[in-house]
Amino acid sequence: MSTKTPAIDQTLIRDLATILNETDLTEIEVEQDDLRIRVSRAGTPVAPQPVHVPAPAPAAPPPAATPASGAAVDAKAAANGNAVPAPMVGTAYLAASPGAKPFVEVGQSVTEGQTLLIIEAMKTMNQIPAPKGGKVTEILVTDGQPVEYGEPLIIVE
Repeated sequence: MSTKTPAIDQTLIRDLATILNETDLTEIEVEQDDLRIRVSRAGTPVAPQPVHVPAPAPAAPPPAATPASGAAVDAKAAANGNAVPAPMVGTAYLAASPGAKPFVEVGQSVTEGQTLLIIEAMKTMNQIPAPKGGKVTEILVTDGQPVEYGEPLIIVE
């Protein structure tokens, strides 16, 4: 049985190196399908290796959406374009520090570019600005909640 190394995207490696330099990280690793790429500032280079991932176990069905969960609001907001989506995976924080006043509250008017919340990703705090001016009608995340890329965070109408 022979193991074939997947084709390596040179652009991806250059992009990872750029991210490494811009963020002052010492190492970054990405897995995609059967390919794992690690870019590091120090140490010996690591060749891409095939990754054997076991098939995921069937997931339990998600709980039924209730109005309190905001699932119906999430779908409605995403459909009409008023939701501010998460631009990255990370942890959402509604205030600059624990115990501090939140950046925004429901009912508050915001201006384009105003910070709505922050997302911590890879030990970096990223301010999430309002894409447009308007009124905050719903905050769909809680302080310290993990968020996924594209997940609706706040509705600004």
